[in-house]
Amino acid sequence: MIIMHKGATAEQIDAVIDEIKRLGLKADVSKGESITIIGIVGDERIIPFQRLSILTGVKEARMIETPYKLISREYSEYRDNNRIIRVGNVEIGGDKPVYIAGPCAIESRAQLFRIAEEVKKAGAHILRGGIFKPRSSAHSFQGLGAQGNDEALEALSWLHDAGRKYEMPTITEIRGEKQAELIAKFVDILQIGARNMYDQDLLGTVARLNKPVFYKRHFGASVEELLSFSEYIAVEGNKDIILCERGVLPIGKGKNFTRYTLDLGAVPAIQNETYLPVMVDPSHASGRRDLVYPMSCSAIAAGASGLAIEVHYNPAESWVDAAQAITADELERIINVCNHIYSIAAENKKKTAPK
Repeated sequence: MIIMHKGATAEQIDAVIDEIKRLGLKADVSKGESITIIGIVGDERIIPFQRLSILTGVKEARMIETPYKLISREYSEYRDNNRIIRVGNVEIGGDKPVYIAGPCAIESRAQLFRIAEEVKKAGAHILRGGIFKPRSSAHSFQGLGAQGNDEALEALSWLHDAGRKYEMPTITEIRGEKQAELIAKFVDILQIGARNMYDQDLLGTVARLNKPVFYKRHFGASVEELLSFSEYIAVEGNKDIILCERGVLPIGKGKNFTRYTLDLGAVPAIQNETYLPVMVDPSHASGRRDLVYPMSCSAIAAGASGLAIEVHYNPAESWVDAAQAITADELERIINVCNHIYSIAAENKKKTAPK
C-alpha cells in the first residue's frame, strides 16, 4: 500500500501508478477528501517498497498483512462511511434498507409477473428469480435454464421484462462460468451463491462483467474467508460487491430446528472490516416460513443494509424451497416493521455518535 502526501499532485500520483505498472503489477487508487491511497495488486514478493517510498509525493509505502486490503475499511477512503452501490434508482448501502424479493425459482411467465407485481406493491426494490438452480440432488428441479438454451433465454427475458414493467432492477444466480455472459445481458445484479463462494475462476469471470455482484457467504466459511475471497472480485476492478450473510451449518446433535444458523453477529463484524454493504437472507438461513419475520427484524436491528426474501403467492406449491417461501402480504408486514426498526436504529446512532 502506498499513502500519498496530502498535497500530492495528479502528476505525482500518475508517476507512482506508472512505476507500479512497470513492475508488472496493478494499481488500485482510492481518493478521499484529504488523502490518496494506492493499493498494489499482484505478487507482493516483488514489490520494492523502499524504492517506492522515495518517489516524489509518497508519504509511506508498506506491505499490508490483511488478505483483503482492497475492500478493507482501514485502508480506503471509506473509513468513516460506506460504499453506496447504485443499481437503477436503488441505492444499496445508503440511508434506507433495500429489499430483494421474488420466487426462489421461476416456474412460468405468469407466475413471475404475478409475484413481481405483488412484491412491488409490498415495497420491494429489487426482483429476484432463480433460473439456474444449484441443488443438492441431481434429481431435483435445476431451474428452467438447465432444460436448454431456449428455455434459459426465455426465462431470462421474462425476468428482464418483469423488472422493466414494475420498475425494479433484477438479480439471478450464475451457477457456472459458461452462463455468465448470457445472464449479464439480461439482469442488473449477478449473484454468486453460497456453494460457489470459493470458485476463484467464477469470481474473476463475474467481476469482469462490470455489474454489481451479490456475493453469498458459504455455509461453512468464516468471516475472514468471505472477505478474503471477495478480494478476487475487487482485484478485477469491480468493487460493487454486496455481501450476504445466509447462515452457517448448525452444530451439535439432535433435531435441527432451523435449516442453518443465522450468524447475525457477522453483520456488524463485517461492517467493521469493510465499507461494502452487508445484506441478510433470512429465507435460506431459517428454512422456515414462520421464522422469516423474526429473523428479518433481527437482521435489520443488527445493522444489515437490507434483506433478500423468497416470495410466492402460494408457498405450498412452490417448486423449490416451499417451506421457507412467504406471501407478499407477509413481505409487506416485514418491510413495514423493518423500516421502523431501521429508523429507530439510525436515530439512536446519530444521538450516540461522537461529536
